[in-house]
Amino acid sequence: MHCSGKPGVFTWTGTLRTGEHYSTARTQVNMSAPSSSGLEVLLSSLQKAGDIESTLNVLNVLDELLSAGTDRRICYLISKGGSEALLTTLVNTVRSYSQNFTVLLPVLHLLAKVGHRDRRIGEKAEKADAVLLTLTLLRHNMRHGRRAASCLWVIRVFCSSISTATLLGHNGALDVVFNLITPPPAKHTRTVKAAVEVFAALLSSKTNCRMAVGKGYISALLRVYEAWITCLTVQGKLTICQALLRCLHSASRSSMGRRAVVSDGGLHLLYSISQTCLLTKGLESLVEQSVQLMRKSYPRTPLPVPSSLSVYSFCLPGRPADTWKADPGALDGSFENDSDEEHENEETDCHNYEDDLETDLDQLQSRPEPDRTREQLDQYTYLCPEMQHDFQDLDLGSELVKTSDEGGFLNGDLENKTQTCSRAQAHPRESPAPSVQKRLSSPGGGGEQVMGQADGLLQAADVCSQCLWSPVREQEGEDNMVNRLLEQYGASIPYHDPQLYATTAAHTKSIAAFSTLAFPDFWGHLPPQGPEPMETRKPHVQRKKVFEDVCRLLHPEELINKVVFDSEDPSPQCSQDGCLRFFSRFESGNLRKAIHIRTYEYDLILSADVNSSSHSQWFYFEVSRVQASVPYRFNIINCEKSNSQFNYGMQPVLYSVKEALEGRPHWVRAGTEICYYRNWFCLTGGPRGHSFYTLTFTVTFSHEDDVCYVAYHYPYTYTALQTHLQVLARSVDRRKVFFRQQTLCKTLAGNPCPVITITACPSSRAWTHLHQLWNRPCIVLTARVHPGESNASWVMKGSLEFLCSSDPVAESLRQAYVFKIIPMLNPDGVIHGNHRCSLTADDLNRQWQKPSASLSPTVYHTKGLLYYLCSTGRTPLVFCDYHGHSRKKNVFVYGCSVKETLWQSGSSIDTTSLKEDPGYRTVAKTLDRIAPAFSINSCNFLVEKSRASTARVVVWREMGVIRSYTMESSYNGCNQGIYKGLQTGTQELEEMGRMFCQSLLALRKNSITFSSELITHAAAILHLDSSLPDHNSHNCFEEDEPPCAESIEFSSHTDPYTPDEFDAEVNANMSEEEEEEEDKDEPEDSHRQGKSRLFAHVCRKDSLETLTMATNPCNGFDITNAYLS
Repeated sequence: MHCSGKPGVFTWTGTLRTGEHYSTARTQVNMSAPSSSGLEVLLSSLQKAGDIESTLNVLNVLDELLSAGTDRRICYLISKGGSEALLTTLVNTVRSYSQNFTVLLPVLHLLAKVGHRDRRIGEKAEKADAVLLTLTLLRHNMRHGRRAASCLWVIRVFCSSISTATLLGHNGALDVVFNLITPPPAKHTRTVKAAVEVFAALLSSKTNCRMAVGKGYISALLRVYEAWITCLTVQGKLTICQALLRCLHSASRSSMGRRAVVSDGGLHLLYSISQTCLLTKGLESLVEQSVQLMRKSYPRTPLPVPSSLSVYSFCLPGRPADTWKADPGALDGSFENDSDEEHENEETDCHNYEDDLETDLDQLQSRPEPDRTREQLDQYTYLCPEMQHDFQDLDLGSELVKTSDEGGFLNGDLENKTQTCSRAQAHPRESPAPSVQKRLSSPGGGGEQVMGQADGLLQAADVCSQCLWSPVREQEGEDNMVNRLLEQYGASIPYHDPQLYATTAAHTKSIAAFSTLAFPDFWGHLPPQGPEPMETRKPHVQRKKVFEDVCRLLHPEELINKVVFDSEDPSPQCSQDGCLRFFSRFESGNLRKAIHIRTYEYDLILSADVNSSSHSQWFYFEVSRVQASVPYRFNIINCEKSNSQFNYGMQPVLYSVKEALEGRPHWVRAGTEICYYRNWFCLTGGPRGHSFYTLTFTVTFSHEDDVCYVAYHYPYTYTALQTHLQVLARSVDRRKVFFRQQTLCKTLAGNPCPVITITACPSSRAWTHLHQLWNRPCIVLTARVHPGESNASWVMKGSLEFLCSSDPVAESLRQAYVFKIIPMLNPDGVIHGNHRCSLTADDLNRQWQKPSASLSPTVYHTKGLLYYLCSTGRTPLVFCDYHGHSRKKNVFVYGCSVKETLWQSGSSIDTTSLKEDPGYRTVAKTLDRIAPAFSINSCNFLVEKSRASTARVVVWREMGVIRSYTMESSYNGCNQGIYKGLQTGTQELEEMGRMFCQSLLALRKNSITFSSELITHAAAILHLDSSLPDHNSHNCFEEDEPPCAESIEFSSHTDPYTPDEFDAEVNANMSEEEEEEEDKDEPEDSHRQGKSRLFAHVCRKDSLETLTMATNPCNGFDITNAYLS
């Protein structure tokens, strides 16, 4: 930026050129500065000026230049020593002219504006001895409003340094400044406001905060705030009230300040004033500031549990039984981000993210040696049954072939007691039989009649008491009515058999020895008939909840505060009428404690992962004794994620037993007034800085005395998987589909980890057909390494069912590939309701580099199977690990690319010579064409150091699988495509599993025999359809979510002023009003004028009109006010 004129040109970058017609007719200030920029000459002139007029002239030029330009000018001035020059001028002026405010006011004015943008201004002021000098000026001019305000704004700028603020506090600044904070009516309101802002800045020092508390200033500030609020509507001094709240925010940074706010009645005062302000238009800003101050000041409350340790403990191999109890942090992995791939720490900035990218080319391209010998890998030979099977049964018609399961889990009694599933169960999306629907929907309150005791049937609670039985009891012959209910009201749910589920559950091993079943898992689930839109968040819903929370402290007499469920106490706690009953002692259940707070409000506490003291996020519990049409508020108070999709339209899921018995067995999205925010609970003796978050939602139940289940997401248990695999094995056509379930290994708790092989049977036993089978490339799919990511299991369910179906694309995939599928890598975590970890309290997706055979057996043997496939020349063509994501919408994949990683990191390595197969993007591109929920713009293919031990990176780096992916599915829904604005259900998740499998066809399209039927079904996959529906994403590289409408964290006190707003405040103090006149609020426009506000009357008219600086002809230059316009 530069200014030009006739005699010469001034360039802000530091060049001053002399014109042809150089004029010396005007008053001149001559300087000699060879090779110096014009700015440097100005600053030098300022420091060396020997008289008042010269100093004022230079100050006026600087002010004109800075006011007419942008922040870049001021930053350039700072880089050239502008702050130091102004500080020196201030010190010299005080010492030379004995507080001549004709010069001091302009100096202070400029110093405040420049210092506000200089991060080191406090340090520089201390070095120049200007800090205490300015404080002395303030002391001597406290009765002069304009002078005092000028000193105050400069002191506020100095306090950007904590050490400077502490220095001022030690020298009595708190007392001096507080004397200027007067209640209304105040003569100099700008001075009062400036004093409050300075007091807030001084309290940034904890030392000063302690002194302020000790002197009773916090209580006094509250009283002053109350006084200004009282006359707010009369005098319109809103900005003073805002400044006072900011001052209290500064005090609440320290624990002493927060305690002072509470002990001095601050919460009650703030709450009362906020309720009043809600009724007054234009006071919204005060309400929001007050809410945040109440949140910060609310006393820290220990979480009402005896210990932060999980309810369940498990003795690990090779470790003493009391290891984790003695040191609960010893087994805890650090609290990982939600996704194994995505940085979800909102405080991680771009710079840190780029630092995490792997830029070592050797690390990116190296192929480590296998971590076990070839002899050790031979043990996995049995996991390739397609290579050993002789297919003698090809001509046996539809006779079923026994599953080869080395673990023996599915043999013997379990199979003998299982009914063979009919063909009808193999067709998805089947509805209940018409006769059942008709009978349940008969007029005259059919539901009441169906469930009436008079007809010999059961109420919803009685049904659950019969369904939540120990399977052993049934084997012993105990009479129950479940079979009758199933026959009359059981829905035909594809691939689900309730009796088989109950029998299979008897073999599921748990630490807690669960003996009951959750009704939804037993009865089954059908997707809702219609779409489920995201919940629209009402304005200020969080504020409403915070007010209710604050009332707990203000009115404790209104609280019930009674424990009604405790998973550590087997005796029933709920006995009084009107109290809900809770239960969670079943597979995948997680609810540690329920506390009755108010009549229709309950605090819920989740259990940490087994052997851990953290990772509390997943919940799944039963609630009964509900009243219809009554809004119940549930607060889950020990969540640990710093943000959640619950703030962006996501709802929990709910299952009604009565609805299921009436032919509608659906998990549905439910809940209103949902928000997720940081609370004031803490761990007793826990790590400092550990924060908890509240998920609050309101549920209005539809049926009286219903039994309902509430969960974080659609539950999918280990027993559900085992049942599904058995039903699936009986549904396939053995003449076409080679389906084999085997046991990969046993988990720590003794549960078999299944591995599934799916491919097409050869057409015959001819050598050519067998050879084609043996040379099919492998696809390896895994899921549920993180137990709380139940959506990954529903995606896997869709993949399994599709691969076993008669769909032409599925048949082509089976003929093209051999699928090795491990649908649940962490069975123990799923069984016990963990969110993140296994029984070792380790995140299994951080164990892939060096997994332990004894502590991480599923990962150890999955890696062994992958190594074995590579050693036999059958390196997987694709590896994909299914996951869930709590912070983003849509479905997307993460992969690995050397070039993209280097490009993103800004590496200087020349990538033009690097060879990389671009096929790693094929699957993502295909999915973007065919899958409505998929977003290619959310995908990335970067290799990060922090993800070096995840499945995706290890399989890519150590096995050489270029298409190694993590596929993430949102817990919430989509913000693009045909599902935009809708929450994802199990039907959409299963669809995504099918679509992923279909996308694999694109990798083999050159070797597939195309039939007319295949072309019809796979046109989009194979790019044969020119009129594809538009599922592409268009919000490329935008932030995943906008900032939440209400602050999730306790809002930190930040500078309320932008540079322009701060300049306006400083300029307002330099108005031409008389010093002793009571100042009045100026129009908004006058505060934002960029024009210089220096005192015109303190300089001679001719000095303001022109300032000419001249040197010799070689270095001469000229500046006039004409060139600054």
